[in-house]
Amino acid sequence: MLDAFIIEEIKRQEEERRREQERPTIPLPLDDDDLGPPARQGGDEGESERGVVIIDYSI
Repeated sequence: MLDAFIIEEIKRQEEERRREQERPTIPLPLDDDDLGPPARQGGDEGESERGVVIIDYSI
């Protein structure tokens, strides 16, 4: 006979699987061409726009 803990764990896993199957999903329309930054227009080829964004959460 199985221990009560094992039986409860099996029930929990089965319930989790049921919830995962019932969860609706939305397909994302991703095109390979849409990935990455847009191409630069004009300017020097040697220069590149680079920068850093600093977010201060200490407030």
